[in-house]
Amino acid sequence: MKKLLAFALALVMCLALAACGDSSAPAANSGSGSAAPAASGSAADAKGDKTAVNKDDVKIGCILVGDENEGYSYAHIKGIDEAIEATGLSKDNVIIKYSVPENSACYDAAIDLVEQGCSLVISNSYSHQSYMQQAAQECPDVTFVACTGDTANQAGLSNFKNAFTAIYQARYVSGVVAGMKIAELVNDGKLTDANYQDGKVKIGYVGAYPYAEVVSGYTAFFLGVQSVYPDVTMEVQYTNSWFDITAESTAAESLMADGCVIIGQHADSTGAPAAVQAAQDAGKTAFSVGYNIDMLSVAPTAALTSATNDWGAYYTYAFNCLLNGEEIATDWCKGYEDGAVGITELGESCAEGTADKVAEVEAALKDGSLQVFDCSKFTINGEHPTSILIDMDNDFEGDTEGVKDGVFQESTLRSAPGFTARIDGITELNAN
Repeated sequence: MKKLLAFALALVMCLALAACGDSSAPAANSGSGSAAPAASGSAADAKGDKTAVNKDDVKIGCILVGDENEGYSYAHIKGIDEAIEATGLSKDNVIIKYSVPENSACYDAAIDLVEQGCSLVISNSYSHQSYMQQAAQECPDVTFVACTGDTANQAGLSNFKNAFTAIYQARYVSGVVAGMKIAELVNDGKLTDANYQDGKVKIGYVGAYPYAEVVSGYTAFFLGVQSVYPDVTMEVQYTNSWFDITAESTAAESLMADGCVIIGQHADSTGAPAAVQAAQDAGKTAFSVGYNIDMLSVAPTAALTSATNDWGAYYTYAFNCLLNGEEIATDWCKGYEDGAVGITELGESCAEGTADKVAEVEAALKDGSLQVFDCSKFTINGEHPTSILIDMDNDFEGDTEGVKDGVFQESTLRSAPGFTARIDGITELNAN
C-alpha cells in the first residue's frame, strides 16, 4: 500500500511540474541576474516585447491574503475591478483566490492558477513572496508578481516581479492632516499635561511588524506631522500581525492611556479607529488616522483621514503589459504623480484649513519640490544623516547606499520600502 501511495504521489508531482513547463530557471536568490531596472514601471523598462494577445484568451490569477472584509485586500479587489474596466477585460478573464494563508497554500494556489491557464499571477502579501518565487522558478513561461515584495531584483528570474506603491507619500500627507489637528488642539487649549512629554505633544502609532515597510511608513507620517507642528514625540506599539482587530484595538487603547492624542496605524483592520472613537465618546481627546480604507463608518468623529493605495494603477499597468505583449517591470513603484496613492475623505473633525494645506502638499509631491525623506528634515542621534544603507539582499544588514543629494531615495533602487533608520523623536515600545 505504501508503495502504491508513493507511486501515485510521484505521478501527481510529475503532472504538476509538466503543467509548469521547463524548470531549469536560475535558482532563487542566486544573484546571477543583471542589475535591476529603476523602480518606475515605465515603458522604457520593458524589454523582450512579445506579440499582443487576444483578450478572449487571457487568464489572469490573483492571490489575496484576505477578502473584502479586510481593508488591505479590499483595496486590491477595487484595483482589480478598476483594471478590468480600464483594459476592457471581463471578470471571466480574472480568477481570484481569497484568504490564502502566507504559507505553502500560496504555492498551491499559484500552481492551480497556472493549471487553469493563467499566464500572469499576482499575489498581494509580503509573506506570499517566497512561494511565488518558487512557482516562478518552476513555471518559466508564466509571469509572477509578488506585491510589496523585495527579492525580485536579486532572484535572477526573468518572470518574477515585485510591485509597490509610494505609500510613504500618502502617509506623509496623512501626517500633515494630523499636524493640523494638533496645532488646533494646542491653540484651543484642549490638551492636558498628560498629553505632553518634555514639552512635546504625544502621538501614537499602531504598527504590524518592525519591517522596513512599517518603519518607512511611520517615519513618513511623523515627518508629515512635524512639517506642521514640530514639537511632537511618537510612540510605536507593534501587534506582530497584519490583521488583528483585538490586538490593534488594545495597542491603541494603551497608547491613548499613555497620553497620545493622535493614533496612526499600519495595520489592516478597523480595530484602532474603533477604539479611538470609543475613547472619544467616553470624553477623551483623541483622533485617528487610518490605513487602506475610509474609517468614518467606524469612527465618524474620531477619524481624520486614512492613507490609501489605489492598486488600480498597478493592475491596469500589469494587465495592459500582458495584453500588449510587453514585459512587466522587475520593480514597479508609483505615487501621487500617477494616482497610485492618496488619502481618503477628510473627516468632520479635521482642523480648519486642512483641505487647502493638503492640496498644497500633494501638489509639491507631484512636482517633486517636496521630498519626504529629505535628510535635512530629521536627525539620527542628533545629527542629520549623510548615509543610510538599504538591505538589498535580505540578510538584515544594510549594504547599498540610499542617500543621494541629501535625500533618502525611497523605493527607487527597488519598489519595496528600504528605510529602516530610527530617527530621533520616535520610540518603539515593543520591537523584537
